[in-house]
Amino acid sequence: MSLNHTPLGNRVHIGFFGRRNAGKSSVVNAVTGQELAVVSEVKGTTTDPVQKAMELLPLGPVVIIDTPGIDDEGALGELRVKKTRQILNKTDAAVLVLDGIYGMAEAEQELIHLFEEKKIPFVLAINKTDLLEEGISKVQKDERLKAYWENGTCISVSARTGYHIQELKEKIAGLTLQGESSKRIVGDLIRPGDFVVLVVPVDEAAPKGRLILPQQQTIRDILDADAAAITVKDNELKELLQRLGKKPSMVITDSQVFGKVCADVPREIPLTSFSILFARYKGNLQTVVGGAAGIETLQEGDKILISEGCTHHRQCGDIGSIKLPNWLREYTKKRLQIELTSGTEFPEDLSEFQLVIHCGGCMLNEREMKYRLKSAIEQGIPMTNYGIAIAYMQGILRRSVELFPDVLAKLPKKF
Repeated sequence: MSLNHTPLGNRVHIGFFGRRNAGKSSVVNAVTGQELAVVSEVKGTTTDPVQKAMELLPLGPVVIIDTPGIDDEGALGELRVKKTRQILNKTDAAVLVLDGIYGMAEAEQELIHLFEEKKIPFVLAINKTDLLEEGISKVQKDERLKAYWENGTCISVSARTGYHIQELKEKIAGLTLQGESSKRIVGDLIRPGDFVVLVVPVDEAAPKGRLILPQQQTIRDILDADAAAITVKDNELKELLQRLGKKPSMVITDSQVFGKVCADVPREIPLTSFSILFARYKGNLQTVVGGAAGIETLQEGDKILISEGCTHHRQCGDIGSIKLPNWLREYTKKRLQIELTSGTEFPEDLSEFQLVIHCGGCMLNEREMKYRLKSAIEQGIPMTNYGIAIAYMQGILRRSVELFPDVLAKLPKKF
């Protein structure tokens, strides 16, 4: 994806679901106007979720997800169905495609139950209506669909002829368009004319020739607030602050150099990290700050899950696989077991772990981050994130959240 495109985590995720051969992929292609998904008369052509970021009018930037049939069979089929259920955790709006010839079945009823359970807004697209001699009368008479017809959740479509496809797009837009989000990464914490110093270490683990996404997004949000962003490496920060002649409104640092930066930044200058700002942006800062206390309860041999929302080639000095595990073992003086996950892989069963430490989640949308946090809470497993865990272990967590009075007020004194 171009660096100038809307990040995946900020796009509306629209999932297309249904039984095999209901025409999901055909409807996806009709809605997007592209041959996004392979179409075949053979059942089970879509074997894995197909995901594409694109611009879709009248919605704007979206991620379209075509899923395998929910009624897939056999051992591989079970794995595909599991993948489909995982997609629900990041779906902002769902399109349930029904075969107009066969109508509603148990598989569709189960999906509707899952949508409602997970509070996912959805529309029922009754496909293949061009093949019905009596139009959609048979489906309309299905008592299980009656309420959905009455409240406008159902729409009859034909992927082959394009019938009602535009109307379907407008229905999807109605589920997802709620005006421009007022949430900011940092823009609401600064004023026009302010300047903010961003500390970005450039070492063997840094990507070549570019900044990582949280840094890019933070810079853009500062500019949108009519403020200035000054970016500096950690080993040049102290000299920069001495030369500026004016105190910045805040310093934002990469978590892995939190301790060094804290020592170099005068106490009167507010200090925080990218991952703490993104926890706030995703709506879970208070909870993950509290989750840091789980570090204190770790015992010999305990198992910790370190989870990243993106997939990348791990290099020497990688924060998730190298630095965090080392800091945890050094702080706790315990032999700990570390398990790593990345991308869409996040265990449903967290019972074997005593703590979950997650990245800032810049590549995940808000719904998926909240699902992961909810999973941990429901299973009684404390969950925090990289920046908060590091700040806690280095004794600077209280300072790093002073910008957020509501969070600071609830911070235990031992922090």
